[in-house]
Amino acid sequence: MAEYKIQTPLTAEVVKKLKIGDKVLLSGVIYGARDAAHKRILDGLAKGEKVPFDVEGSVIYYVGPSPARPGKVIGAAGPTTAYRMDAYAPKMMELGMRGMIAKGKRNDAVKDAMKKHFVAYFGATGGAGALINKCIKKAEVVAYEDLGPEALRRMEVSDFPLVVVGDCYGGDLYAEGRKQWEGKS
Repeated sequence: MAEYKIQTPLTAEVVKKLKIGDKVLLSGVIYGARDAAHKRILDGLAKGEKVPFDVEGSVIYYVGPSPARPGKVIGAAGPTTAYRMDAYAPKMMELGMRGMIAKGKRNDAVKDAMKKHFVAYFGATGGAGALINKCIKKAEVVAYEDLGPEALRRMEVSDFPLVVVGDCYGGDLYAEGRKQWEGKS
């Protein structure tokens, strides 16, 4: 397992270096969006509208942060469970997204799309939202403000600690962990 400091936007070359279990410190611009925002993006595309951010090389963090306290950039910003976005993720990858941040396993369609489009799935520590927000240096709503915590946000992050839980070679850290656990029983 390797350790990397990487910067957004991501390229296929960077993603190809990453393997499950690798530790990553991610810096740059990421976008926060959950299922309601993803649905609006894809519904908009079906109507001929443009995606409200530059998807090419993007990393989307599946997050619905709590309101920021006075003087803070953002409230608690822990990851949500990834499967809620599984219906939307393959299309986002087709549009150019290169990374996803969340918690939990992904379905086979998402894993297949990750291989096809060279995309990494990063795990963030669930339950650590108050600590994760310290890595978020700037946050602003860029679309769908009416969705409240689920609005589309542009966030600038510095050394956001992540683990590669899904790589572009079909590696799945959740499946590997289960195999190892079952082998010890």
